[in-house]
Amino acid sequence: MAAVESVFEGQQFILGSEVEAFEKAAAEYCQVKHAIGCGSGSDALLLALMALGVGPGDEVVTASFTFFATASSITRLGARPVFVDISPDDFNINPELIERAITPRTAAILPVHLFGQCAEMDAIREIAERHNLPVIEDAAQAIGAEYYKHRAGAMGAVSCFSFFPSKNLGGAGEGGLMTTDDDQLAAKLRLLRAHGMRPKYFHQIVGINSRLDALQAAVLRVKLKYLDQWSDARHRNAEHYENLFAEAGVEEVVTPAIRPNRRHIFNQYTIRCPRRDELMGFLKRQGIGSEIYYPVPLSLQDCFAYLGYKPGDLPVTEQASRECLSLPIYPELTEEMLRCVVEKIAEFYRSDGL
Repeated sequence: MAAVESVFEGQQFILGSEVEAFEKAAAEYCQVKHAIGCGSGSDALLLALMALGVGPGDEVVTASFTFFATASSITRLGARPVFVDISPDDFNINPELIERAITPRTAAILPVHLFGQCAEMDAIREIAERHNLPVIEDAAQAIGAEYYKHRAGAMGAVSCFSFFPSKNLGGAGEGGLMTTDDDQLAAKLRLLRAHGMRPKYFHQIVGINSRLDALQAAVLRVKLKYLDQWSDARHRNAEHYENLFAEAGVEEVVTPAIRPNRRHIFNQYTIRCPRRDELMGFLKRQGIGSEIYYPVPLSLQDCFAYLGYKPGDLPVTEQASRECLSLPIYPELTEEMLRCVVEKIAEFYRSDGL
């Protein structure tokens, strides 16, 4: 609240010194040269694609099992998302399927670090380099996640983060961030987020209005100091879940896999389970929250019907959409609360959900 009051006292609400201070701290945290704040994670993706010149007729290879913004940012520029199936254990894009999706129209590869675990970036970057394609990291759910000691946000040409309130680092509203080590790309991103304007009222290119509010930057800069301890607490909660499910002998539930050499920050704790919708209803009646990420793959959404994808085209993605359920994982959970969740799930399967 002291940080918020300071912004009101200074009356500088759009960009300014508070945003610059947060950008500097975020760049250091993500181990990159540049961090550029913007209005939302969705805008971060859009701006990254714009900065890399993606436009009408282009294709961008990405995952279908992700939040809508991953693909909508592509289509808003007149480009076409090309969806690739996921790996069954970590829910991230399967790198073995990326190369066959590349065509002469491909302009970028956009992997998603889903639920807080990094995608297989070495394989993805090797494919991208071979085809001279930029990689854009959708790290909206993965700030602080690591892949072989590399931070999410430090492995793409541009990387994109969201500060939606439910994220590990959540704001008091909307906010986003782009990171890069490329000086020229950083300058272009800063230009694009502010109407392509420099100096004032002189427009070099057509940009958009997506500037990070100083109030959000102030809140996020305070919270950034606590991010690692919150993410570590989420990881401990995930370990508790793993042990509790094993103790309870709930064979129906498949717990999340953590791939080697990763730091998983568990933005979500997502299990696979049969009769998922029934279980969700049962938990709700017990006063236990849960959420489905994501009930319909992007490839099968009505708005993307023109792309021509059919049921069965992405079988691993479609199975995940039928089976995945995310359980409470926030840092303040006690072991007693976690035990309650697991016991209720065990009760559901023992009693056939009655």
